[in-house]
Amino acid sequence: MYGFAQIALALATFLSTTAASPLRKSGNFSVVQKLNTQFVRSGPAAYARAFKKFNKPMPHDLAVATGNDGSVTASPEDAYDSEYLCPVSIDGQTLALDFDTGSADLWVFSTSLPSSEQKGHTLFDPSKSTNWKALSGYKWNITYGDGSGASGTVGTDVVTVGGTSVSGQAVEIATKVSSAFVSDTANDGLLGLAFSSINTVTPKAQHTFFDTAKSSLSSPVFTADLKHRQLPGTYDFGTIDSSKYTGTITYIDVDTANGFWEFTGSGYAVGSGSFVSSSIDAIADTGTTLIYVPDAVVTAYYKQVSGASYDSSQGGYTFPCSATLPNLTLGIGSYHAVVPGQYINYSPASGSKCFGGVQSDSGIGFSIYGDVFLKSQFVIFDGSSTPRLGFAAKST
Repeated sequence: MYGFAQIALALATFLSTTAASPLRKSGNFSVVQKLNTQFVRSGPAAYARAFKKFNKPMPHDLAVATGNDGSVTASPEDAYDSEYLCPVSIDGQTLALDFDTGSADLWVFSTSLPSSEQKGHTLFDPSKSTNWKALSGYKWNITYGDGSGASGTVGTDVVTVGGTSVSGQAVEIATKVSSAFVSDTANDGLLGLAFSSINTVTPKAQHTFFDTAKSSLSSPVFTADLKHRQLPGTYDFGTIDSSKYTGTITYIDVDTANGFWEFTGSGYAVGSGSFVSSSIDAIADTGTTLIYVPDAVVTAYYKQVSGASYDSSQGGYTFPCSATLPNLTLGIGSYHAVVPGQYINYSPASGSKCFGGVQSDSGIGFSIYGDVFLKSQFVIFDGSSTPRLGFAAKST
């Protein structure tokens, strides 16, 4: 019997023409097939055709082989996973950018910066790009939650992330950056993956890389599979790699009103304690390092850590570095996402104390599930007509 792939190949290889003839009582007719000499055989394309025909998700490798989908390595910048950097090509010039689902600007260190702000960074030089088109009169200016920021001018170019390439992508050229970015020499800029509504370009906001790429992807999604302690993870575009998670995926609707991947968490548990149902307004933010949650959660967590206390000199909770930390469970609908205790020992603080990866969201206005949480989960950012987030467990 013919499989779907064989049927698809046969149909693509031959063109059908019907021979006109008068009606006969028997109702029989013949179809004459002609060879399509222009057809180029492609095994992967033939294999993929049935998945597309019946609107079924392709296996990860097949999607990558036949589309604009692709994977890019996300490497932690330091021993504490403070941020994850990915290689991004702008018309052949490769820079290391921080992928940030909490903002919507793609900006880069450039040759337009003062020399004092260039040192140690890879710079994008528009004059060396054959596809660069400056947008006259367009500007951008972004300030992040930690007070850092950057500003400059705008143009469009060909941008490639892994196997995903788009043309006409807005690229924001930094002409000024804050000292925090200047000193962070491993980082050459940011690639925002929040919703385009919060892009800062004026006089007209620009699309994010993901929004520009969506129509060319097999599926309008990207996934984050970040790793713990100096291990490289991946961002995948256009496909969901089933080898990267275990069990089933739990989806939750996203509220896009504020431009973030914002959702309502269902509660928490500390260690082996009972799950406490609680409505937690949160965002999934790859550009934030720690977990910021309501005071009730923070207090409940550190009550279970011997020697933990709020340290005013550090501005947050610390504990003895030798302490054994309990797991933290955060609810996503009916799914209970477990953050291993060792992930919450973020970094040395002072003396024999370490700084906690779970801190208060007081003053922020919402909770932030940053990298300490996200690297414990396989996360799907679904940008379809009804945006949603998907979470699944993975081996930790």
